[in-house]
Amino acid sequence: MARRPEEVLLEQNPCLRCGACCIGYRASFYWAEGDDATQGGVPVGMTVRADAFRRAMRRDRQRRCVALRGTAGRRVYCAIYERRPSVCRGFEPAWKKGSVNTRCDEARACLGLSPIFYHPQEYRIERPARKRHPAGLYSPKSTNQEGIVSRPSKISR
Repeated sequence: MARRPEEVLLEQNPCLRCGACCIGYRASFYWAEGDDATQGGVPVGMTVRADAFRRAMRRDRQRRCVALRGTAGRRVYCAIYERRPSVCRGFEPAWKKGSVNTRCDEARACLGLSPIFYHPQEYRIERPARKRHPAGLYSPKSTNQEGIVSRPSKISR
């Protein structure tokens, strides 16, 4: 039976099951990212003035970012994902680029969530794998639909 697209997304993106950074950290950013200065920017109604040059995302009574929807630790999403501030765009979950993000793990710990562990198939981190060919040429490995790595038997010239 085929899985629904949102189930596949939940497996591939741990952020959609977390939301800890939206609760644990204050998202402050340069004021000109707001939609009153930049078309398609962060909705100003969801921000507060942090200082003369910065704004911050508003928080609700539970200290969550007002753009966070859903239940943290289960299923969440950002209501302004396409318009989110640069600080949010730049915050990567642990292991997304193959390395740990202690800030992500700390935010998760505050919510009682375990750290994210490295699962290459979950993030689909693809590094060019090479195999030394007897003739001195390199041939890339290929992956089939099931994720099984196969090596080409011949290199065509």
